[in-house]
Amino acid sequence: MKRDIITIDREKCNGCGLCVSGCHEGALQLIDEKAVLISELMCDGLGACIGDCPEGAITIEHREAEAYDEVLTISKMIPNGKNTVIAHLKHLRDYNEKEYLRQGVEWLLANRESVGFDVDEVLQAVHNHQVKGAAQPQVQHHAHMHGNHGGGCPGSVARNFAAATPAAAPSVAGAGMVSGKSELTHWPVQLHLINPNSGHFRGSNLLLAADCVAFSLGNFHSDYLKGKTLAIACPKLDSNKESYVEKITALIDGAQVDTITIMKMEVPCCGGLLQLAKMAMDRASRKVPIKVVTVGIQGEILESSWV
Repeated sequence: MKRDIITIDREKCNGCGLCVSGCHEGALQLIDEKAVLISELMCDGLGACIGDCPEGAITIEHREAEAYDEVLTISKMIPNGKNTVIAHLKHLRDYNEKEYLRQGVEWLLANRESVGFDVDEVLQAVHNHQVKGAAQPQVQHHAHMHGNHGGGCPGSVARNFAAATPAAAPSVAGAGMVSGKSELTHWPVQLHLINPNSGHFRGSNLLLAADCVAFSLGNFHSDYLKGKTLAIACPKLDSNKESYVEKITALIDGAQVDTITIMKMEVPCCGGLLQLAKMAMDRASRKVPIKVVTVGIQGEILESSWV
């Protein structure tokens, strides 16, 4: 899959930190007075950080991205120093990427004699959520989610809340009604915005739904979304369908989703969602079962079958 990933010219970077507020994924941090991409995994490639750089030190590279390799990633970070490695591992921990965190830690322990710094100090810093020399990345990361910094979208920051304990359903004032329980396990859900490398997609059962489906089905969450990860799209109105094919291909090959359930409306234009999935399957190196559920405009299920 081709991706847009930022690159940083360390010679041009003056450490002003203006770019950090543009990265709502927290993948860009100021460490040892230099901007550092600590997580290519979470870089969404939107490039909001570029407009904030007064030195022109940040560019976007459009390239073929192989499946994420944590060992290769952390080994390439070693020349940037201990604080960069700490920030990277901490970022994996904050985003609940437990398997990648395990791989990174195991690599450090196996190569402790050659990395050039104290591995035990790194692991202790990650455990204590401290990054000496960093410009308070945790504080910046949460602060810029709630403010307008002239670029990027705080609503696109990846969040995995599957393990969170759901709050009691609140009553609707004056109606005596109780809202239904949400079965959504992550954010974002729009297919353009999701990161196929996010941990919540790995090995999951993917629900690929047309935008209108949830508005037509009153039992969408309880009967169809429960136990699945979600991506939504409109095959008629959305632009850049090629990126959709690339994303779905990455979900099949990289995230290795177990199944794909496509929920589409009965209107003809919605059939494009199945076509996108079929195109992705043709490109993918593995095959997964696809189920198609067709929803009527009044909320009835017209057809449900495996293809």
